[in-house]
Amino acid sequence: MKAFHAVHWGVSLGAVLMATPLLAQTAPAEQAAPGASAITDIIVQARRREEDVQDVPAVIDAVTSAQIDKLNLRSFNDVQALVPGLELSSNANGIGANAKLRGINFDVNASGNNPTVEFYFNDAPITAGAIIQQMYDIGQIEVQRGPQGTLRGRASPSGSITVSAKKPDLYGYGAYVDLTANDIGTMNAKGAVNIPVIEGILALRAAGVWDENEGDRVRAANNPDPRSTTTSGRLSAIAKPLDWLSFEGTYQYLKRNAQSYDQAISFSEANPDAAPSPVLITAEDRLSLQERPRPIHQRFEIYNWRAEAAQMGQKLIYQGQHYTQKLYSADNFDDAIFFPGQIVDQVTNTRAKATSHEVRLQNEERVFDFLDYVIGFFDYKNASRTNLTTPTVVRLPLLFGGGVAQIVNTPIARPTNEHEQSFFGNLTAHIGKDTEISGGLRRIDYSFVGNFSVGGRVIDAQDRDEGKLIYNASVKHNFSPDFMVYASTGSSWRPGLTAIGDFNLAPSALEKSFVNVPPESSKSYELGFKSTLLGGRAQFNVTAYHQKFKNFPYRSPTGIFYVNTVAVTNASGTVTGVSQQVGQFNFVSPVPVEVNGVEADFNLAVGSRLNIGVNGSYSLGKIKNGVVACNDINGDGIPDVTTGTPSLADLQAAVGADNLATCRSNQRSAFLPPFSASLQGEYRIPISRATDSYVRGIFSYNGKSQGDPTNPFDNVSDYGLLNLYAGVRGTDGNWELSFFAKNLFDTTKVISRTNPYFTSYQQLGFGGFSNGAPVFTGPTGASATSTYTGGSLTPPREFGVNFRFAFGTR
Repeated sequence: MKAFHAVHWGVSLGAVLMATPLLAQTAPAEQAAPGASAITDIIVQARRREEDVQDVPAVIDAVTSAQIDKLNLRSFNDVQALVPGLELSSNANGIGANAKLRGINFDVNASGNNPTVEFYFNDAPITAGAIIQQMYDIGQIEVQRGPQGTLRGRASPSGSITVSAKKPDLYGYGAYVDLTANDIGTMNAKGAVNIPVIEGILALRAAGVWDENEGDRVRAANNPDPRSTTTSGRLSAIAKPLDWLSFEGTYQYLKRNAQSYDQAISFSEANPDAAPSPVLITAEDRLSLQERPRPIHQRFEIYNWRAEAAQMGQKLIYQGQHYTQKLYSADNFDDAIFFPGQIVDQVTNTRAKATSHEVRLQNEERVFDFLDYVIGFFDYKNASRTNLTTPTVVRLPLLFGGGVAQIVNTPIARPTNEHEQSFFGNLTAHIGKDTEISGGLRRIDYSFVGNFSVGGRVIDAQDRDEGKLIYNASVKHNFSPDFMVYASTGSSWRPGLTAIGDFNLAPSALEKSFVNVPPESSKSYELGFKSTLLGGRAQFNVTAYHQKFKNFPYRSPTGIFYVNTVAVTNASGTVTGVSQQVGQFNFVSPVPVEVNGVEADFNLAVGSRLNIGVNGSYSLGKIKNGVVACNDINGDGIPDVTTGTPSLADLQAAVGADNLATCRSNQRSAFLPPFSASLQGEYRIPISRATDSYVRGIFSYNGKSQGDPTNPFDNVSDYGLLNLYAGVRGTDGNWELSFFAKNLFDTTKVISRTNPYFTSYQQLGFGGFSNGAPVFTGPTGASATSTYTGGSLTPPREFGVNFRFAFGTR
C-alpha cells in the first residue's frame, strides 16, 4: 500500500508539472526574450480602480473568464480548487450557502445575513446562495483576503468575493456556445449573444445556461436517482450617450429544482467498537437511508443597475441592486429511520428581498499629482420571512405495536427586517514613485427587528440598534520596479445574530445566550511582499497575517444535546400541554479567537509553451479559553466523545434548569485543513498556424484536518485531487475541443462525519382500560440511536468532453 501511495502521488505531481494552467493567466504573453514568455498582467478592481494585481498591497486571487473555460468550471464551488484556503458550500437543504476563508467558519443558518466572506455581483452585495450556483458568461472573479469594508459595500472580517458578469460590447457583434457532457449524467449548455444596437452608444448582451446533473451521486435503494436541474438567463444593457456619461443594467433569473439524499455511513467504519449495522454501508457506496429524496426548489431574481458620470478628472458612480429569493425544501426529521413508511418532514419556505444603493465619488486623475481618494454612502435593506413546520412523532405503547399515534406539526415563523447604512472614505498618498500610504474609515449603523414564533406564540423578539467605526491602513514601498514590500492593518465588525433552529418553547437564559449572540469585532495585521523575477517570466508573492476576534460566533459542527420542550396535542390537533424530549442543535458560542497564517504563490512561464503555477495557504484559527455549548453528560467540564444519544433523564440530571452544558475550549475555530495548495500549468503544442494542441490540469492538495475536535471519528487525513485536460483549439480562439478527467484517481474521502443519527419522539404509556377503551399516559420524551452516521464526500470522478465555438465579440 505504501508503494502504491508513493506511485499515486508521484504520477499526480508529474502529470501536473507536465500539464496544468497558470492561475490568473488569460492568454499567451508577449515575448520578453527570445524563446521566453512574460506572465500576462492581471487587472483587478480590489481598490475600486483598475490596477495590476502585483501593485495592490493585499492578497488577491483572480480567476478570469479564460480560466473558467480552460478548466471547465461549471459550478461556482469549483473555484475553491484554484484558491487554497477557501471552502465554498451550499446547505444540503438548499437554504443558504457560504464561504470559509482564513481559518474561521461561517454558517448562514447561524450567522444571518452578515457573512465572514462577503459576496458581490457586479459591484453590489448579494447573498451567497444566488452566486454558488451554475456559472456562465463570467468576466472575472476576485477573491480578496483579509478584512474588507472601508472601500466596498459591507464589512467582512475574512475577505470578499466579487463576481463580474461580462458586459455588452458597444462596437462588435458576437456569440458563443459552450457544451459539456460527462459519464455521470451531466449535460451542460451555456452561451451568449452580443448586439451593438447603436454602435458606440447602446449594446445588449443575452446569456444563459441549462444544466442537469446528479449532484454528489448519493443514491437510495429503490428510489428515484438524485437530480439537479438549473435554468438561468441574463440580459445586460449598456448605454453611453455621451463620452462622460454611461448607464448599465442587468436582469438575471435563476431556477433550480433538485432531489437529493444524505450520505449514510456505517458508524463501525470509523469506530470498530460500534455496533454493526444491519447492512454495511461504506463511504464509497454513496448510499442513503432515506426513503424519499429531499425536494429543493430555488428561485432568484436579480436587478442590477449602475450610472457613471466623469468630469474634470473626477468620477461620480451610483450602484444599485435589488434581488429576491424563494426557497423551499422538505427535510426528513426521522434520521434514524425509526418510523419507516412515515412522512416526518420539516417543510421550510423562505422568502427574502434585499435592496442596496451606493453612491461614491472618486478621482480619475490624481489630486495634486499624488493623492487618490474614494468617498461614499451605502444603504442596504433586507426583509425575509421563513415559515416552517417542525414535526414531533407521538408513538404508541409497545403493547399496541409501537407505531405512530400522531405526528404533531408545529408551525414556526421568523420574519426579520434589517437596515444598514454607512459612510466611508479612503485616501491614498503616493510619495514619490516608490512609496504609498493608504488609509480608510467606515462608520456603520445597523438596525434589526425580528421575532420567532412557535405555534403562534412569540418566544423571542428582538429590536437592535448597533454601530461601529472600522478602519484600514496600509503602507507599501517598491525597492525596485520588480520588488514591493507592504504592511497593513484593519478592523472589522459584524452585528449580533440569532441562530436559527432552536424552537424550544421554554428556553433557559443560558440557552438563549447561545442563540442570541452579541456583535463581533476583529483586528488584523498583515506583512508581505510581491516580486517579479526572470525578466517578467516569474512572480513570487508571500504574505503572513495575524487576526484576533472578540465574540466570534463559533458554531458546533455537530449537534449539542439539550432539553427541548415541545407542544402536546390531542387527536383533534388542539394543544393540550407541553412535554420534554432530547433535542439536538448546533448552538453558537461567542468566543475569543486568534488566527495566524501564511499565503504564497509562485507563477512561472517556461519558454513560450509551458506555464506553471503553485499556490499555498496555511491558516490556523484557535479559540482562546472560550465558553462553548457542549455535550458533557458526565459533568467533568470536558466535551464527551459522543457515540449515542443520552436518555432524557440522564440529560436532565446533567444540565438541570440550564437545558444544556458548557465547557471551556481551546480548540480549532475552523473545520478546514490548516494547509492546502494547488499546482497548475499548461503545455501548448502547435499543430499548424491555425491550430494548437495542449495538455493542462490542476492538482489540489488538502492537508490533515479535524471536523469536530470533540469527535475523533471525523478526522480527515491528507488527500489530493487531480484534474487533467487535453484538446485542440484554433489559435484565433474561435473554437476548442477538449477531453477531461476530474478526480482522475477516483479519490474518495469522508471530509465530514456526523455523530450517529438519532430520532427524538414522544412515547405514550399505557394506563389500562376504561369502559373498554385503552387509557394512554404521558407522553414522555424518548429517542432512538442509529448505527449509521451522516457524512460528506469528495466529488465523484468524471470523464467528459467539452466543445466551444465563438465568433466576433466574445
